[in-house]
Amino acid sequence: MKKKLATLSDIARQLNISVSTVSRALHDHPAINIKTKKKVRLLAEKLNYQPNLLALNLLNRKTNTIGVVVPEITSYFFSSVINGIQDFVNDTNYQLIIGQSEESCEKEKNILQALAKVRVDGFLISPTSETVKPDYYNGLIKSGIPLVLFDRDCVGAKADKVLVDDYDGAFQAVEYLIKTGCRRIAHITGPSDLSISNHRLNGYLDALKKYDLPKQEHRIIEVEGFSPEYGVKAAKKILESPDLPDAIFAINDGIAIGAMYVIKEAGIKIPDQISVVGFDDEPHSSYFIPPLTSVWQPVYDMGMLSARILLNKLSRHRQDKSLRFELLKPELIIRKSSLNLPRE
Repeated sequence: MKKKLATLSDIARQLNISVSTVSRALHDHPAINIKTKKKVRLLAEKLNYQPNLLALNLLNRKTNTIGVVVPEITSYFFSSVINGIQDFVNDTNYQLIIGQSEESCEKEKNILQALAKVRVDGFLISPTSETVKPDYYNGLIKSGIPLVLFDRDCVGAKADKVLVDDYDGAFQAVEYLIKTGCRRIAHITGPSDLSISNHRLNGYLDALKKYDLPKQEHRIIEVEGFSPEYGVKAAKKILESPDLPDAIFAINDGIAIGAMYVIKEAGIKIPDQISVVGFDDEPHSSYFIPPLTSVWQPVYDMGMLSARILLNKLSRHRQDKSLRFELLKPELIIRKSSLNLPRE
């Protein structure tokens, strides 16, 4: 059986004094005499009394906790963001409560409701692929709980936002492929309701347009998730086409790695016959054969900046209506899964 924690009432009952006297004695109130203070403290130590910090914080309308809600915790991307958040709050008196939405809007809402009930001071949220309406976010903000959206946008949310320029990263990747001589570039994109999917797709399309290459619908494959098995499924569909692509730009490294597996199994050489480029530049990507060309994102910095913005807001007046929109710049990291630029 779980041992019951000692309370102020337990101390008061054993000493035959009031609960308020016990409380004031523990807080060294000048109205309580030294003898009573000593008795209270000795008994509190004997009973291993621990103050109810949550109750005390609620009295002060502050719990010094931040809710962090992400689609998944185990991936390199989100674990790196969380590391950035944690490192920033380490030097403060705030603690993190982390929830995993598993790309479910309903689970995300349930987590936010549960954390709001225990009075977290603010939220750091990466929306799910199903979250398309900002109503619940705006409701939290209206109730006095500030929040910062990171990585993924939710249009209409009246929140601070820290995003990566996905459009620019995709444009860089596809422009590079075109400059290496690729002309039949396929794109494996993510769920159409997700902001990063749309931004990277638009970057891909605009790079084609800049170099007068036509958009070909059969070369754009949408997947429902971001793990390698989705890349396997998409690549098999791409290779069924009689007109094979000479490059594949994938929405993330997991998809790219799944595609590379299928390409190699088919006996097609990378990058001689098909170049492959991913997005995220996860650490293991450089150890594949061939090493994966990918778009690097400042994910750790994203976590640090998101936490800084939220804590700055919490330190100011709650009625502060100003919002920040930060767009971090990605960088293309070129490795051997794509062709080299021709020498001038």
